[in-house]
Amino acid sequence: MTEKKADIGSKKLVSLAPESWASWLTNCADIKVEELLDSNLQWLGRENDSLMKVSTPDLGVFLLLVELQLRYHRKMPLRVRAYTALAEEKYEWPVYPVLINILPHVKDPQIPSCYESEFNGIRALQEYRVINLWEVDVNLVFEQNIRSLLPFVPILKGGGEEQVVRRALRELRADEELSELESLLSFFSTFVLELPVVQQIMRWDMAVLRESPLAQELFREGQLEGQREGQLELVLRQLTRRVGTLDESLVQRVRGLSSEELKQLAEALLDFSELSDLQAWLADLTGSLSE
Repeated sequence: MTEKKADIGSKKLVSLAPESWASWLTNCADIKVEELLDSNLQWLGRENDSLMKVSTPDLGVFLLLVELQLRYHRKMPLRVRAYTALAEEKYEWPVYPVLINILPHVKDPQIPSCYESEFNGIRALQEYRVINLWEVDVNLVFEQNIRSLLPFVPILKGGGEEQVVRRALRELRADEELSELESLLSFFSTFVLELPVVQQIMRWDMAVLRESPLAQELFREGQLEGQREGQLELVLRQLTRRVGTLDESLVQRVRGLSSEELKQLAEALLDFSELSDLQAWLADLTGSLSE
């Protein structure tokens, strides 16, 4: 099967279904996307940021700023504050900022919905909307036809059932615009379903996923944000899905791997089906280090 390139950058996702994103993020059914704007603002600009010029009959023209993150990072409030100000300065329209977190933080912190600081009697405040995908009811995706969330269905609240994933896949494949995001749905399905089930549903060669920029991007984001613990949690979760419950000695062995070794394991485990596969991989790693 030919690889379908996909990424988690909001620029890419928003460009495929801008009206769907805008309506869901603002709760405005009558919103119109006027233009997808350049979100590279001076020293800020990554694939995880997107900026839309939108309008509604009641609110008029404004900017919708979307920040999509694999996991929440403590610097996000400051980042949203800076990005919002720069966007407003450049385009001279009001800004509606939204922070979307895909997966829970490993330590499950309280995620603030504003930036607030005070220095020498001067106070700064920037509010923004926070959406945690694991708290979003999967039924909303189908009832309100939120097409932009179809790739994330497996990790939504109530979205981990096989029949729900199958429904999301049918709707993705029925929409030519979104069909290229099938690999994203495949990836998140492995978080909640056994590998053979995912392969059967998707008719997908998981070796393709191993080479996909999608998996590489997810782990790259974790490394850039200093989220080694998040990377570790993800690897342990996927291992459990593929080979069953790990005993404590194996868990500790995995916990002792370096970031680079975790990345290698994250790619290799897509081919695991039994506990012995993991044991053999770890044995090979130990052997290569001793040579």
